[in-house]
This record gives sequence, structure tokens and C-alpha cells, in this order.
Amino acid sequence: MEKIIDEVREAKSIGISGHIRPDGDCIGSCMAMYMYLSKVMPEGTEIDVILGECSDIFNCIKDMDKIRKYPRRQPYDVFIALDCGPDRLGDAEPGYTKAKKTINIDHHLSSVASSDVNYIFPKASSTSELVYGLLTKEDMDVEIAKALYIGIIHDTGVMQYNNTSPETLRAVADLVSYGFDFNSLIDETFYQKTYIQNQIMGRALTESIVFMDGRCIVAAIDQKLQKFYGVTGKDMDGIVSQLRYTKGVEVAIFMYELESLKWKVSLRGNKDVPLNKVAEFFGGGGHARASGCTINGTFHDVVNNLSDRLAQWME
Repeated sequence: MEKIIDEVREAKSIGISGHIRPDGDCIGSCMAMYMYLSKVMPEGTEIDVILGECSDIFNCIKDMDKIRKYPRRQPYDVFIALDCGPDRLGDAEPGYTKAKKTINIDHHLSSVASSDVNYIFPKASSTSELVYGLLTKEDMDVEIAKALYIGIIHDTGVMQYNNTSPETLRAVADLVSYGFDFNSLIDETFYQKTYIQNQIMGRALTESIVFMDGRCIVAAIDQKLQKFYGVTGKDMDGIVSQLRYTKGVEVAIFMYELESLKWKVSLRGNKDVPLNKVAEFFGGGGHARASGCTINGTFHDVVNNLSDRLAQWME
């Protein structure tokens, strides 16, 4: 695929979506695609962006109020799945399944080329970087650039992770040339926390446990604590990254309880442990140093099961 416009030019209706529990890259790439197609497609083309609940920190992205929770009932001419395979689209999956033409744009190793058009490059830093390369430069604008920039900084840890390549930095250099306040975007969407978010992070760090001779660290927030602090999953972004900074730790694990005995698990690594392989064993996926999955059981069950898989790779 050279440019996305070549694949959707004849479409009268287009659906766009990303994975459940959307993160910065998912939101940035979806909203950039939505704004771009809304700009370049003929008047009257129906374009829907469908996503689950998004963190308020991303309200700085234009058109966030246009997000739908569910796809329309009639089949779309084209449906674009971003930052995931169709199996992780959640409530948007029926829109993909019924579409006349499907497109998948992703950078995860676990993605399978199952769409009509597949643009999957695991070496890319982010799906936002891939989308940047698929847009015609003459139709870019500051709002599209801002959304793509947010996506890239969130999946590269503000260009700290080893998935940052020379191509990533060249893309970022071009994006910031559009003139938005990129320093404020980093603070507001990546580092800044509310008082409650700082409280729950402090609780998680205080009660964290190191194991496997200090090479791993784990913290967990159960449903009772979530209710006590009045937080949801989106309020706990960044905790696993903070755990990763613990000296001597190779793998950081943060988990929070989705429902009784069901945990959302995030994995982050400092060493060459293929965390995507660990996550895939439990039905999840991601990158070598940043992955996630959902596991059933008690806290100790989950930690023991993860320990068994981690030990195999760490040895």
C-alpha cells in the first residue's frame, strides 16, 4: 500500500477502529485517520470512528467528541482496523466483519495478515508512525500531525524505548514542524497525573513485591481498592512504567482486577526478555518489551503462572 487514499477512494462509507481499552497510539492513529479521511474524501462520505472509553488526557485531540461506541448496522464499504487485529476490536468487530473491504494497519508481532489489505510492520515504533507514511503530505495539517505525534510518543515512551528508529525521529521532526506545542503535549498526556492517579500509583508502588532474586517486580490493585479510590483502568496508566524504573528489575508487572478473579496484566521489560511470547501464552500480545494479557485466578495464582513462563525465557 502506497497511500491509504488509493484503497478507499470509491468508498461511500468507512469505519475506523482500534483495540479495546485504547491507548495513546491507538487513539492517535484512529483520530488522525478519521480527520484525514474526513478532509480528503468527497462530501457525503460517511466516516465513523468507533472506540471504547478513552482517557480524558486525550481530549486535546480534535474531534474526540465524534467517537462512536458502536458501528452502524449497515455494512461499511471499507473498515480500517488500526493498532490491532480484528479479534481485539471489541464492540467495533461487527463493523469489520460485515464490511465489504477490510484493511489492517498494525505494528504488533502478534498480528496475522487476515484482512483484504494488510499493512503490518512489527519493526515500526507505532501504528501512528505507519499511518504518517500512508497520508498524502499536501493534505496534512496541524491537528492530524498533533494526533500522530501523541500516538508516537506514547508507544515509544517519549522516544526512550528501543523501538525508536531513525525513521521514527524523522517522522517526529516533520510532525513538530507543523507548529503545535509539543512540550505541553508530552507533559499533559504522558507525565501529568491527577491527585487521585498519584494516590493510586503511590499505593501500588508501596505494596509492590520483588521476586525472582529481585529481577521482577509486581503490583496489583484489586476491585476493593479501585472502589475506595474511585478509579478505573484508565486512571492506572503509567504505573507499570514507573515500576520498570526500579533498580535491578528486568521485568515489571502491574495488574488490576477487571472483575472477581479476572486480572488485566501489563508487562514491561528492561532486558531482552520476549514479553510478547509470555503474553501470547495467556491469550494476549504486544511487543518484546511491552505486552499485556488477561488472566483468571487469585493474585497469587496469576503471579505464579507468570513466574513459570518468565523463568523459562529469563534463563
